[in-house]
Amino acid sequence: MASQAMDLIAKALEHSAKLVEENVDAQLSKLNEMEEDDLERLKERRLEALKKAQKQKQEWLSKGHGEYREISSEKDFFGEVKDSKNVVCHFYKNSTFRCKILDKHLAILAKKHVETKFIKLNVEKAPFLTERLRIKVIPTLALLLDGKTKDYVVGFTDLGNTDEFPTEMLEWRLGCAGVINYSGNLMEPPTVTQRSGSKFTKVEKKTIRGRGYDSDSDSGDD
Repeated sequence: MASQAMDLIAKALEHSAKLVEENVDAQLSKLNEMEEDDLERLKERRLEALKKAQKQKQEWLSKGHGEYREISSEKDFFGEVKDSKNVVCHFYKNSTFRCKILDKHLAILAKKHVETKFIKLNVEKAPFLTERLRIKVIPTLALLLDGKTKDYVVGFTDLGNTDEFPTEMLEWRLGCAGVINYSGNLMEPPTVTQRSGSKFTKVEKKTIRGRGYDSDSDSGDD
């Protein structure tokens, strides 16, 4: 009698354990399925985001982004600005040495920040525009958002006041204006360390003979 009772209890416990095990298996299976579905949805969202980003990049490239270009006239300027949300325009003069320094940095940033259009315009071909934008110092960068001038980088004052500033300093300054997508810390500019043998030139403005604007370069009135 006692033996039969023990067998019944054992069978009941075995059955209960089996039910618990089956229930746990079912829950684990359900969890696994949910995780797979979530992963699949995540993959789909990432793929969609990549497709969207690639499409946006192609659109930017078709509008002249991704390279640092010279435009030939004031009329071209208005067309370029109207066509893009973010624009950096370098107003330069051939005889101004610091314009050539900016050219080097802007060419690098144009390739890195495809979201922004980088162009240059000779001030001697744009008297109306330079007057309208009140550009008095060469070089000057006009930073435009949605067709409107938001900020200016005038000479090298904001870039460490030296010819030897790194590209990262200009990148940070453009980021502060919101004209590029800057991933660094906007609250703190990149550290400018003086290298051994480096020449740091303090900016001194000079009036260009016969012009109503100043040169930020010591060779500006050549």
